[in-house]
Amino acid sequence: MSFMSKNGYLVYIMKCWWVFFVLFPLCAYSYDDCATMRHVPRQEITLMDVVNIALCRNPRTAAAYSALQSQRYIKNAAHSYYLPSVSGHVGADRSHTEHDDWDYTASLSASYLIFDFGKRESDFAQSLATFRAAGFDYDETIQNFVYSVVGAYYELLNSDAAVIAARSALTVAQTAKETADKKYKSGAVARADVYKADTTLASSELALERAKNNREIAKGTLLNILSFSADENINIKDMPVSFGGDAESENIDELISIARKKRPDLLKAKSQTNAAWHRRNSAFLKNLPSISVTGGVSVNDKTVGGMFDNITMKTHGTFGVSLSMPIFAGFSNFYNARSANADWENTKSMEQSVSDNAMLDVFSAYQNYKTAKTVLKQTESLLKSATESERVTSGMYKVGRATMLDWQTAQSELADARNQHNAAKYDLFVKRAAVALAIGDIKNALKENN
Repeated sequence: MSFMSKNGYLVYIMKCWWVFFVLFPLCAYSYDDCATMRHVPRQEITLMDVVNIALCRNPRTAAAYSALQSQRYIKNAAHSYYLPSVSGHVGADRSHTEHDDWDYTASLSASYLIFDFGKRESDFAQSLATFRAAGFDYDETIQNFVYSVVGAYYELLNSDAAVIAARSALTVAQTAKETADKKYKSGAVARADVYKADTTLASSELALERAKNNREIAKGTLLNILSFSADENINIKDMPVSFGGDAESENIDELISIARKKRPDLLKAKSQTNAAWHRRNSAFLKNLPSISVTGGVSVNDKTVGGMFDNITMKTHGTFGVSLSMPIFAGFSNFYNARSANADWENTKSMEQSVSDNAMLDVFSAYQNYKTAKTVLKQTESLLKSATESERVTSGMYKVGRATMLDWQTAQSELADARNQHNAAKYDLFVKRAAVALAIGDIKNALKENN
């Protein structure tokens, strides 16, 4: 998102509301009735499908958009500074006199500000900058919401993988139990091996139940974000184990450069500083004179007969130029100007603070992502080694060259390696999305992951 010129309102709308113009049309295209859906789609859905449905259905996005609309109407009202003010009046009065006359009047008056040393321009610029800040705040809200959807999506995938891993571990434990029983019956091992196999099997069954419970919680969390009942079922598509794209190839300096141009909280802080600067100018210019032109026309009819009789009706017209200037208002204008200047100084400091925090966010997200890539490679090696170790140990036990304790240890290490690999895989996706969020460009991360 490029920086905006003072007159770049339309450009700003096109660039800031990428979520509304990009993601919402996709939602409308894929699910025309997403807002009125009563049940989760039965088919397998992708991450982009989930994001589209969430943006369409979740009340947080609707509330954020309503807040933006409110600020837009306030900005539109600021156009009135450049338009004339027109008012009308009609009346009928009856005096209790000897003739019992009626007095009818109708008038129309108008005024237009010609010159006020730029206060009108400052007021309008302040409204526009405030609206821009609201737009960036909306963008930030949407991106944070999308990131929460991404996190819930990957958490469910991780929970699914944990259930599969727990079932695999249970299958291995059942095989160990059957092998121990056979060897005990043949007198090749002691009863202790059977007990150990029973313990491992019971632990594996318990681990599977815990994995299923965690999966239900993860599913309920995602369905809640989608505004569906937590007891429904949802079938989401797994992500391919392939990586690439801008988030991996760009260095930290390039990411910081992108963040300065696209990150919505930085752009919001700049707009808020701009609004405060114009508010300070307006408070100062309020102490200067203003020049306006005024005009009006009135009609008066005082008659016992019909209203606005041509004989008795009188018409008056006025036109003039007025100069007004505040002379003394109890020092309120002076202190308001000082207050506005202090507010501007405060927003400048806040902008710097937001910038510093944003750069730290980018750096932290980048380092976490690099670490996540390394951890994934390490867990791949760990899983490969643990798989081979369990295979060899089980074969050795069957021929009497390893103990049940050795096999139990190998099974435990394999189960742990599977869980670590699954967690590392989906954590990498989340960390990648975190980098995109940190630089204010989570839309591209969604495109790359689909």
